[in-house]
Amino acid sequence: MAEVHDHCGVAAAAFLSDDGASGTDRGLPRILSSMLLDLQHRGQLSAGITTFDPDRSRLLKTYRGLGNVAQALGSGEARSALAEMDGFSGIGHVRYATCGDEELEYAQPYERLHGHRWKWFAICFNGQIANFRELKAHLAAEGGYHLIHQSSDTEILMHYIAFGLRGDVKRPIEDVFRELAPSLDGAYSLALISAEGEVVVARDPLGFRPMCHGTNGKLWAAASESVAVANLGIPDVRPLEPGTMVIVRDGRVEIKRFAESPHRGHCYFEWVYFASAASVLDGRSVYLSRKELGQALARRETVPIGPDCIVVPVPDCAKPAADAMAYELGIPCMEGLLRNRYVGRTFIEGKGRGEKARKKYAPLREVLEGKRILLVEDSIVRLTTLRAVMHGMRKRGGAKEIHVRVTCPPVVGPCFYGIDMSTVTELYAHRFIPKPIEGRLPQAMLDRMAADMGADSLFYMPVESVPRCIGFDRQDLCMACIDTRYPTPWGSKLHEEAVRNASEGRHGRTYEERSCGGAEAP
Repeated sequence: MAEVHDHCGVAAAAFLSDDGASGTDRGLPRILSSMLLDLQHRGQLSAGITTFDPDRSRLLKTYRGLGNVAQALGSGEARSALAEMDGFSGIGHVRYATCGDEELEYAQPYERLHGHRWKWFAICFNGQIANFRELKAHLAAEGGYHLIHQSSDTEILMHYIAFGLRGDVKRPIEDVFRELAPSLDGAYSLALISAEGEVVVARDPLGFRPMCHGTNGKLWAAASESVAVANLGIPDVRPLEPGTMVIVRDGRVEIKRFAESPHRGHCYFEWVYFASAASVLDGRSVYLSRKELGQALARRETVPIGPDCIVVPVPDCAKPAADAMAYELGIPCMEGLLRNRYVGRTFIEGKGRGEKARKKYAPLREVLEGKRILLVEDSIVRLTTLRAVMHGMRKRGGAKEIHVRVTCPPVVGPCFYGIDMSTVTELYAHRFIPKPIEGRLPQAMLDRMAADMGADSLFYMPVESVPRCIGFDRQDLCMACIDTRYPTPWGSKLHEEAVRNASEGRHGRTYEERSCGGAEAP
């Protein structure tokens, strides 16, 4: 069965005044493409843009392509199409899929055509709706809807929004979301643009996935990460509060609350791995958070430090932590691994992770030979990349010892909020740690794991250290994959199902129908 449960990047931009500019020289497609390049790390499978211009016969135009932004939007065909797509406002998307689905039809934004301008809209989405199956069944049984993409929560949202816009009288979009919000369990940061030129950016009540926005003169922009907005020259980039939306219409920017936010559920993994180190999410710098994690690792180091000892990061996310760790310990931090920039992020690649991991890093013998290495990694999910890295460091690099230090605690629970790890059996640490452990892991357990992965020693950051390093109270972070405290009812329900599936030998992704439990394994 097709799967389109994505962890992606969303962008939006709008001109608040025209200042006499003609319809062909605003540069909106170029602005959106630039923003998507800054979000490229969030998805390399496809990219797409939708723009609005009231002077066109086709008010909304959408162009989507497969590959990274340069491939999808930089080809001759794409450049010709985008040249006809300048306008007043637009949205953009980069996507990665959990397991293939490389057809163009799965690329976003999705566009819903309609004769009424306020019912004609395009939408793109970052996150995952945990109660997807329930919503899908309701649409089929009660609404008579047919789903083209049978496992796309973006299409589910599109249909529910369309249903909320029913009737002959236009409803305020904030009322539509206010009505819809109680039905949604999970993570959603989305951008929507109507054929009236209205742009909407919304964030779920717990704030799982990041979203920010800002204005500079006549240009307003929003994106999944601050770096994409700041690089447009917008100095004051602000996070969008959970449960709120930005509505840009008629040259005005309004912020509306559509759902109460009784507590927060920011995904801690954004700071540890996913987000760009250049971004600031919800007021906390990604770079500084990773620096704090490295300093915390240094304070817990037990390997005797000598002249043959160096710190080596697994590029790129672990580099701030490795630099900070080495500085605290007073030893060099050296690039013993050089990354091939043309191999995508193996964690978010659906197929062939092992082969891509082997091609991804080149060990430098000149740096590694004869050294005792503190190898800093941001996280271990499936171990595919790290196992290949350590093998290369020993065989090709001549490393004497490799001591693995991980800024993220053991990942022992699946994620149902937008990260590609929805089963128990794919998680390396779960084989040794069936349940989360507060504080430092027992040494005997760490020794068994180190021996299994081929390391001389292993240390994970304790669970309770993560909120302090990121700079949030624990109750404001979703850390379900490391403490199994799921912040929504359907998250807890799916976790129970994932554990049950593992015990029954089922390997399909947990959010699939149970009848498909024997489908393609991760």
